[in-house]
Amino acid sequence: MFQPSEDEIKSLVGQMTVAEKVDLLSGRGLWKTASIPRLGIPSIVMTDGAHGVRYSTTQIDAGDNDEDSLQAFLAVVGQQADASGGMFGTTRPATCFPNGNLLGCSWDVDLAYRMGEALAAECQGFGVHLLLGPGINIRRTPLAGRAYEYYSEDPLISGDIAAAVISGLQDNGVGASLKHFACNNSEIERTTTSSDVDERALREIYLAGFERVIGKSAPWTVMSAYNRLNGIQAAEHHWLLSTVLREEWGYDGLVVSDWHAIKDRGAALAAGTDLDMPESQPRKARLRAAIEAGDVAPEVVDAACAKVLAFVRKCKMHERRDTVADLDRHHALSREIAAESIVLLRNEGRTLPLDPNSTGRLLVVGDGATVPVIQGSGSATTNPYRVDSPFVQIAARAGTDFEVQHLPFPSAAEVNMQALIEATVEAASSADFTVVFAENEKSRHGEGNDRDTLKLAASHDALLHALAASGCKVIVVLSMPDTVEMPWLQDVDAVLAAFYAGQGGGEAIARVLFGEQNPCGKLSASMPVRMHDIPGWHTYPGEHGRHLYSEGVFVGYRFYDLKAIAPAFPLGHGLSYTTFSYENLWIDIQEVAPGVACTASVTIRNSGSVAGKETVQLYIRPVKPGIKRPIRELKAFRKLYLEPGEAKMVPLTLVERDFQYFDAVRSAWVLDAEAFVIEVGASSRDILLEAILPCRPERPVLPVLLPNSPAALVFAHPKAEAALVDFFVATLSISSAEATALLAKTNDSFLGFYDTLSWYVGDSVRETDIARVFASLNDTCVEDLLE
Repeated sequence: MFQPSEDEIKSLVGQMTVAEKVDLLSGRGLWKTASIPRLGIPSIVMTDGAHGVRYSTTQIDAGDNDEDSLQAFLAVVGQQADASGGMFGTTRPATCFPNGNLLGCSWDVDLAYRMGEALAAECQGFGVHLLLGPGINIRRTPLAGRAYEYYSEDPLISGDIAAAVISGLQDNGVGASLKHFACNNSEIERTTTSSDVDERALREIYLAGFERVIGKSAPWTVMSAYNRLNGIQAAEHHWLLSTVLREEWGYDGLVVSDWHAIKDRGAALAAGTDLDMPESQPRKARLRAAIEAGDVAPEVVDAACAKVLAFVRKCKMHERRDTVADLDRHHALSREIAAESIVLLRNEGRTLPLDPNSTGRLLVVGDGATVPVIQGSGSATTNPYRVDSPFVQIAARAGTDFEVQHLPFPSAAEVNMQALIEATVEAASSADFTVVFAENEKSRHGEGNDRDTLKLAASHDALLHALAASGCKVIVVLSMPDTVEMPWLQDVDAVLAAFYAGQGGGEAIARVLFGEQNPCGKLSASMPVRMHDIPGWHTYPGEHGRHLYSEGVFVGYRFYDLKAIAPAFPLGHGLSYTTFSYENLWIDIQEVAPGVACTASVTIRNSGSVAGKETVQLYIRPVKPGIKRPIRELKAFRKLYLEPGEAKMVPLTLVERDFQYFDAVRSAWVLDAEAFVIEVGASSRDILLEAILPCRPERPVLPVLLPNSPAALVFAHPKAEAALVDFFVATLSISSAEATALLAKTNDSFLGFYDTLSWYVGDSVRETDIARVFASLNDTCVEDLLE
């Protein structure tokens, strides 16, 4: 077993030739690190799959230099997902768990941890040391092709779910790769387009989830993104990878590139990308040339080699070759996760749950009822061990007097579509309930593609309009990568959002429809009414290789609150078959102040007749903040189970950071508001209890003064007037009263301070003199901030 000490790792690095170091810092083939037999250094195996293990025998087992393996990899990345199995090639069967878009709706860190445990067992059985996930990029736009992989529009949800998955993996001996660092929010020209994001939005939104995960679960690796960030390739971004990730956050693990993401290998290594994946002979040659030319410091090369060796040691130390994954148990877990995550969006007249013992007829419509879309497309696709058919599971639950019938209905338009719609409506007219499995069109989404519409397949929209107009009882089950437009929403009776539910989704949907599972999923991303309501829509997808994140920190629900736009469904929305009451909000502090943490406690009661789970959400709302901030922001959540009539007290912890915003001028987190309202509710638009806490803010930042700063800015500085009076007395040989009167003349001017002053004193006071006075005040400002 490869278990060198730190000193032995240093010795191994010292014995390596330049060629061996270059090999070690590059992949071997597509999915391995390089071995160095001369020094006893083994390789490790990694593969894709945040929601399932995608182990390709042709790419991993058949040889490291097989040119066909790259073509197979590119084919998988670019192919659309379906359930036929044709896209999986020789990929080994594994459990396809719910994708990130649905898992995020669980708001359940315990379930996420159990999923990580199961993924680890399958990795161990396959001989995989590193699973390339989870991905936690913010779902900034629902059009993004990889939105299905990501958990939420909010960094708190993304961070906590990802940390739990990672802990489940790594506690069981398999490394995780937190990705894609950072701002991989669109697939359009994804390897060249620059995500242009201001620092405050970066810190508060796009980096916050990564920071949270680093602190909670210490992933063995972090994967840099394909895109550029503010003009610099993410894999070559020193500020991102070294200043923020390593120096500020204290991350000491391995940074690995996304596949072929590096443009300049020497620059990437100097910036902090240790391992270049996959193997590339041209990049290896360029790195060797850069090292031999002295363009990359020897200590940088050696430090990266040491990190790779420490990573390999960790992988080898945790190998469990005798692990046999229980795929049947994992399938049951896949069903459980999906059932706990499916969101009941609408349930008019308590249409659901269905009574399996009633008499009548249930019509199930749509190809997705028999061949479900269980996952998104791209490198994360999993060859499912088995797949539950929703229709089979629905039919199995119906009693002898409850007839269940299935009618096929495609998502792709056909020449006889109108006739097919009319036949379906006629069949539905004699049914008590019609369940329609609807989905978006299969093209133009997934890795490498952003959607160009939020609409369902045109045939499904037309069918739902026709069914609703006929007066039928219509229940819609949505399979989708992210939100879809629902122009028929107010005309149907119930809607379930299943997103991509994994191989157990068919069973989970049936459980929810018949009330065996009380739905408890909550939306982890807002659903806009229409595509044009998406924040930042006016600058999406960018121009000339630059994509401006024009909405800044106002992402998702923050934007809808700011603009007073009603979404179709807000963050945190999700209905239940029972009801919950919120009681007795109590907070253990009287004032928000620097360095102060607190706990908010609230009692939740199941006021209905059915056992169920509720996700309590805590938001904070700043009152008169020193800078424009979101109206409310999610800061804590807790999911709990309650029997009918049962009540539990839920503690929700808040730390100082929860009340702060990032000040780009100070490059620091700052507490500045008159007060904060603590809000507790069932969604971002369903606030049920609140309490107000006064705030003792930090000392405000004093303005940096220049000679021609506006007069109002000069007089806002608490020490400026006294310093200028003293200066005028000494320079102009006037009295203090005369100096004060002179200064008063400049007070109301909209011109620059020195331009105004010169009207009264001419050139008897030079601009450089004023610059020296202001420089002294600016230095005093810095000293005051450091006190």
